[in-house]
Amino acid sequence: MDKYPMTSAGHTALEEELKRLKSVERPRIIQAIAEARAHGDLSENAEYHAAKEQQGMNEARINELEDKIARADVIDVSKLSGSTVKFGASVTVVDEDTDEEHVYQIVGDMEADVSKGRISISSPISRALIGKEEGDSVEVNTPGGGKSYEILKVEYK
Repeated sequence: MDKYPMTSAGHTALEEELKRLKSVERPRIIQAIAEARAHGDLSENAEYHAAKEQQGMNEARINELEDKIARADVIDVSKLSGSTVKFGASVTVVDEDTDEEHVYQIVGDMEADVSKGRISISSPISRALIGKEEGDSVEVNTPGGGKSYEILKVEYK
């Protein structure tokens, strides 16, 4: 059974989503199925079939979340320290070509969200940054082509 590294914030977010799916979405879908059943013939009842499809998708997501939560290796980033980049680090980098600064936090696959600056530990940028220190330059092969970054700051917060 593989463990998934995850920050405590990411773990909490998954637990909240699971709770919402079980306590809000599941009863809502059950009610929709009951209402659709009351309309009669199920073979040509589009509302019934749509509700059953929603139920299947909801239950699949619940199962996926329960599995991920059970196999989570929760890491408290606030207790980490050091000058090298590892899981949980917030890394400030500058693109050596455009001089644009970016701040990335290296997180687990399930909690990655590039728009919020959280990148997956399995992403090309993370793999290039792991083990490096402030002042190091890294070359990253991204889907958009090669990029060069210089590490300005490594923090654990």
